[in-house]
Amino acid sequence: MKQLLHHRLSAAAVLRRRQDTPRRLLVASSTSSSSLSSSRSLSSEATATTADHASSLSEPHPLYPHLFTPLELSNGKILANRVLMGSMHTGLEGHSMPSWMERLLMMGEKDADHGDHHSLDRMATYFQRRAQGGVGLMVTGGIAPNYQGWVGPFAAQLTTSQEMERHKVVTQAVHDVDIPIFGTDQTVAPLICLQILHAGRYAYHPWAVSASATKSPISPFKAKAMTTRDIQNTIRDFVNTATLAQEAGYDGVEIMGSEGYLISQFLSPHTNQRTDQYGGESFENRARFALEIVKAVRQATGDDFVIIFRISLLDLVQHGGGMTWDEAVSLAQQLQDAGVSILNTGIGWHESRIPTIATNVPRGAFGFCTKKLRQTLSDLNIPLVATNRINAPETAESILSDGVSDLISMARPLLADPDLVRKAFDKQPELVNTCIACNQACLDHAFVGKTASCLVNPAACHEDELTPQALPESQRMTIGVVGAGPAGCAFALTAAQMGHSVTLYDKAEKVGGQFHMAKRIPGKEEFHEALRYFQVQLEKHGVDIQMNTEISFDDMKQKDHVDKWIVATGVQPRDPKIPGQDHPNVLSYIDVLKRSVPVGKKVAVIGAGGIGFDVSEFLLYHHGMDKTAKDVDVAEFWDEWGVDSTLSERGGMKPPHPHAPLRQVHLLQRKKGKLGAGLGRTTGWIHRASLKAGNVDMINGVTYDSIDENGHLHYTKDEKQHVLEVDNIVFCAGQVEEKTLELEAATVDGLKDKVYTIGGAYKAGELDAKRAIDMGTRLAMRIDQADVTPGNHVFKSPVGTEEKLFQLLRKWT
Repeated sequence: MKQLLHHRLSAAAVLRRRQDTPRRLLVASSTSSSSLSSSRSLSSEATATTADHASSLSEPHPLYPHLFTPLELSNGKILANRVLMGSMHTGLEGHSMPSWMERLLMMGEKDADHGDHHSLDRMATYFQRRAQGGVGLMVTGGIAPNYQGWVGPFAAQLTTSQEMERHKVVTQAVHDVDIPIFGTDQTVAPLICLQILHAGRYAYHPWAVSASATKSPISPFKAKAMTTRDIQNTIRDFVNTATLAQEAGYDGVEIMGSEGYLISQFLSPHTNQRTDQYGGESFENRARFALEIVKAVRQATGDDFVIIFRISLLDLVQHGGGMTWDEAVSLAQQLQDAGVSILNTGIGWHESRIPTIATNVPRGAFGFCTKKLRQTLSDLNIPLVATNRINAPETAESILSDGVSDLISMARPLLADPDLVRKAFDKQPELVNTCIACNQACLDHAFVGKTASCLVNPAACHEDELTPQALPESQRMTIGVVGAGPAGCAFALTAAQMGHSVTLYDKAEKVGGQFHMAKRIPGKEEFHEALRYFQVQLEKHGVDIQMNTEISFDDMKQKDHVDKWIVATGVQPRDPKIPGQDHPNVLSYIDVLKRSVPVGKKVAVIGAGGIGFDVSEFLLYHHGMDKTAKDVDVAEFWDEWGVDSTLSERGGMKPPHPHAPLRQVHLLQRKKGKLGAGLGRTTGWIHRASLKAGNVDMINGVTYDSIDENGHLHYTKDEKQHVLEVDNIVFCAGQVEEKTLELEAATVDGLKDKVYTIGGAYKAGELDAKRAIDMGTRLAMRIDQADVTPGNHVFKSPVGTEEKLFQLLRKWT
């Protein structure tokens, strides 16, 4: 297979090649670039020579010159910018379940989605929306090459011509968009590649296979060892999927070779215990499977087809797992030689006990290994992609300008804001709805079969039902919103986008509600961005923001010009009713996080839900000064979690050195069982590990007896009485709805029919911002409809086939 060579190309040559491309609607785009010899860049110097091919030229982008430098691939296709939308499983990829089984599964499901579950129309809309937002290169969620490779039972696959035909709507939707090249009047079409993913031992079904007969810690099923014949068949299946993708109109494929999936399992000696030509101590043998897949796909698809390989540069798995750095470098070189067009990078296996994408990971924390690969391999002349926790255009620009990579992978940030690239292109980064890396509506949904969404953008993956459109003048209303927390802000913003006249009231000084407490928690600094976004967007869309204003029941009666009232007054701390709780040493979480009341060195935290964990982390690690995401120290994160930045250890791990805790914390709960059981599915372990590193005394199954005159806590566990001699006790024992306005309005005819309660004020139990923002957004989309009345005003996305199937699987396993 010939080596794919790249040379610098002048802007004149690129634009000459594109001059016969039909001009379509210009869509602003953003991207990243570096001045590396591996890529063909359109430099500003070269652009100055192309007046005969471009009617409008300008200097490099004033804010993000590297991000918006185009890139030509080896096949002559041009990326308008340096943003690659990374692969995410969204639930829009369809499934391979027979229709009869689907009907049986969904029988009797009240809130089911009864549409065509084999249709990829929603997937097409989703990707087209990101293309319209300026993304130059996109990769789909993982698609299996055979049934053994399914992530879960009947997951998406591409194995037949019938399945291929369904994908054409996706590629057509993306290619119907054109993206402008900054500094010219030229446009190029975005590219979309299909990711081929074989789950291997990560498969959540009994047909799982792997390099050896092993069981992963994240699946209940033990994988069967593949025979040599199985391996050869699987290589042919990869080729089959790639050729079908090509026929469907995809510009290329991404071969998933990282994150602990099947190819990773062959590359790692921890999971590959074979003794034949595909395993053993020899890395040449362990790499054979990956390289044979790439060579076979290249031979079958030709030189013009893009092949991205997702290579793991940092496995972060224990017990001697993962590749060494030298092995990763060797593999990268061999992949280029085998015909790979772009090297995308992967960080950490899914079973890794080191956070890689959660909100406590600093921005761009793993760019160091991508940069080292670039520096180590001087002969690497294909584009290299940096990834993980790159959620802002300034972060992307910094990475590119530092020579780390040629492209930037953003996945979840484009769920949060499909227009992120366009806004950066338009020099309006303050309008970006920044991903806060919470995982609550994306990864947490994916692991239970739910269609993905986004905490800060419920419209993600639901564009067909949650895209605001301005209403006719006759349908617009005057609406008052009481409470500027997440639910109230979400409603007010969406209602204003629909054309309603909205006034937002709150007795606080700033919009955002409990987000102002969340932003103070170490590891949750990204919440500053959500607060900025709400403030800027509410002002942009003309919402009348009335802060330091408390609305009473009488105020609501007097403002009879208001058509609808939205009560988003939030919650109040639950009273745990412990004798002696009026002692001055007893505080609430609001005292600690909002009022900054001093707290002693020994603390008992009552309640081990999300708030209890947040307060505990604050008490352990907050040093008195709030930070933003830009203030978080990357080297401290590496040291705390045991990331080997020297890359001298196999798998990239070293002994961790947690921060010294500032206090002794005792965390208690009434329930038996694991503390923090209700925390996020993909992030709860991080919070528990953080508290464990801080030597937190976690106590479950307790009865609170009393608080004595010294402020000490008396409790009973397993029929034995105990006393905690502490300086302070902090109540985090849940929340109750603040329903005062709703209850008063319910007594007055003419008012009760126009008061709608949302967010925590509607239901405080297990309150989270995801539900609050989703509820506010969905109500705003329908508030003008006559059948939307108080009590009939709560809407949610219908249950899908995959979610229903996962519900049954959890019962069986």
